[in-house]
Amino acid sequence: MQIEGSSAIVVGGTGGLGEATVRRLHAAGAKVVVADVADDKGKELSDELGIRYVHTDATSEDSVRAAVEEAKSLGPLRISVDTHGGPAAGGRLVGKDGTPLALDGFRTTIEFYLIAVFNVMRLSAAAIAESEPTAEGSRGVIVNTASVAGYEGQIGQLPYSAAKGGVIGMTLVAARDLSPLGIRVVTIAPGTFNTPAYGKAADQLEQYWSPQIPFPKRMGRSPEYGQLVQSIVENDYLNGEVIRLDGALRFPPK
Repeated sequence: MQIEGSSAIVVGGTGGLGEATVRRLHAAGAKVVVADVADDKGKELSDELGIRYVHTDATSEDSVRAAVEEAKSLGPLRISVDTHGGPAAGGRLVGKDGTPLALDGFRTTIEFYLIAVFNVMRLSAAAIAESEPTAEGSRGVIVNTASVAGYEGQIGQLPYSAAKGGVIGMTLVAARDLSPLGIRVVTIAPGTFNTPAYGKAADQLEQYWSPQIPFPKRMGRSPEYGQLVQSIVENDYLNGEVIRLDGALRFPPK
């Protein structure tokens, strides 16, 4: 599918993975809308690249719908990428003192990392379905973000692992659901990526994780995520798949 001239929405577009995706799609000629809650960073990206920023709460139907409408106003919406984050609860299922893991924290994590992904996907899909198909019947592609924790979550990651496992589980079903409309669905499951969100702890994390990653022996870099998004968009035969982007890392128990 051709990126140039297409409209694209990147939810979570001010974060490390999201910003790299925004820059990659913009450089390839897409008309990009950055949808996020980090207004200062969003305005900075908007001013630098000449793109649109829309304050967007991924858990809100009205908020996501408004961002999607903004993207539709720029041209045929064919690309939706979701990299948004949020609060994530952690802890063992039963603590050392015998206390069970808090139910509210589990609910909140599922809300941000699974239900919000579903919210963005369903509204983006409905909008992409309105675009005219290409000669081969393609209307667009949805790229979601899971995590290798969705396969082998570590001790204390149960809520996050459950949410990301849910994103993985939605991928093939969504691709099948949307196949009559010519819309593909692909999920990226990143491993350990060194993003600005880690701040001063980034160097320590790099030292901790690098020896555990088979090759290359380093944490992932955000532009590598953006590069994969572009490849997914451009390759029409990639559909219904979850792609691990992790240097062959498999999470140990802790």
